[in-house]
Amino acid sequence: MALACKPLDTAGEPAWDAFVRARLDGTFFHLAAWRHVIARAFGHATHYVLAERDGAVVGVLPLAQVKTRLFGNSLISVPFCVYGGPLAADAEAAAALQAHAAALMRRLDVPVLEFRCRDPQTLTAAGLDPAEWQARSDLYVTFRKPFTGDDAANLKAIPRKQRAMVRKGIDRGLASVIDGSAGRLHRIYAESVRNLGTPVFARRYFDILLEAFGDATDIVTVLDGETAIASVISFYFRDEVLPYYGGGRAIARERHGNDFMYWEVMRRAAARGYRLFDFGRSKLGTGSFAFKKNWGFTPEPLQYCFRLAPGASIPDTNPLNPKYRLFIAAWKRLPLPLANAIGPHIVRGVG
Repeated sequence: MALACKPLDTAGEPAWDAFVRARLDGTFFHLAAWRHVIARAFGHATHYVLAERDGAVVGVLPLAQVKTRLFGNSLISVPFCVYGGPLAADAEAAAALQAHAAALMRRLDVPVLEFRCRDPQTLTAAGLDPAEWQARSDLYVTFRKPFTGDDAANLKAIPRKQRAMVRKGIDRGLASVIDGSAGRLHRIYAESVRNLGTPVFARRYFDILLEAFGDATDIVTVLDGETAIASVISFYFRDEVLPYYGGGRAIARERHGNDFMYWEVMRRAAARGYRLFDFGRSKLGTGSFAFKKNWGFTPEPLQYCFRLAPGASIPDTNPLNPKYRLFIAAWKRLPLPLANAIGPHIVRGVG
C-alpha cells in the first residue's frame, strides 16, 4: 500500500479533523479551520498537507508561509498558534511529511521552517535528523493542569495568595457574561496590549475566529457594575479549555478583574464538563509567566524545531529581545486609535 502526500482540500477536512482528534498529540491548533483563518485574517499562503495510505489518512502537517519585509520569511506549523508540527501514525508517514515540508521550503525559497511542537521529545520521536534540525526548548513554556467539576475544590487548589485575589474579585461583586460578538473583547484587548507595548490584531481576526470555530470558542467578559473591565476568548478541544487572547483595562488590576476572569473561565468550563485548563505559552522572565505560575501551574518546556537554510538563523521576535526595547517604549505612548490603525499591519508578520 503506497503512501502519498497531497494538499488538503475542503472535501478532505472532515477526515483531517477526525485524525487530529483521534491522536493524543493532536491539538486544537492542528484543526483544518486554521487554514482558512490564517488566509482570511492575514493573507498568508497556507500549505496544509495530508499523508494517505490506501485512502486512509495516516498523517497531517499544517503549514503557512509568513512573509513580510519587517520580520522575514518563514514556513511555520502553525503561525499565530502555540502548538503545531506534524502528526503521523507511523515512521513512514512522519518521514514523508518532513520530506514534503523540506521540498516546499526549497521550492518557495524560504530560509526557515519551524515546527511548534508541544512534546519535548518531538525531535527524537519524529525521527528528525539532528544534523538538519535544531530543537529549542528554552524559547517558551506552556502551562496545563487538570481541574474537577467541583468549584470549591478548584478554588482551593489555587495557591493561597492567588486565591485571595480571586476572592477579592468575587467579594467586589464582579460578574461575568458570555459575549456574542468580539466588540468589547477587541476594545479591551487593544488597550491592554498597547499598554504592554505590543501591536494589536485587527477586530476582523476575532470575528473570523468566532465564525470558524463556532461552539468551540466563546468570549467571557467581566463586568464591574455596568462597566466591562476584562475579556478573553477561549477555545475548547476534547476535554480542554484554552483561554487564548485576553486582557484587561488599567482599572482591572486594582479591581482584580483579570484574576476573576480566569476563575470564571475555569468555573464555566467545569460546569460544561471540561477537565483540563491550558493557560497557553509564555516566555521565561515575563509577567505572563509569573502570573500563570502564581495559579499553581507547573511550566512545561515547549520544543520548537527549526530547519534552516545555509546562513539563516532562528527568528527572534520575542519582546524581551533588546532590539525591540525602544519600539516597545514608543508604542506604549501611542494614542490608542493610532495604535489600533497601525498595529494589524505589523502584527501579521510576527506569526
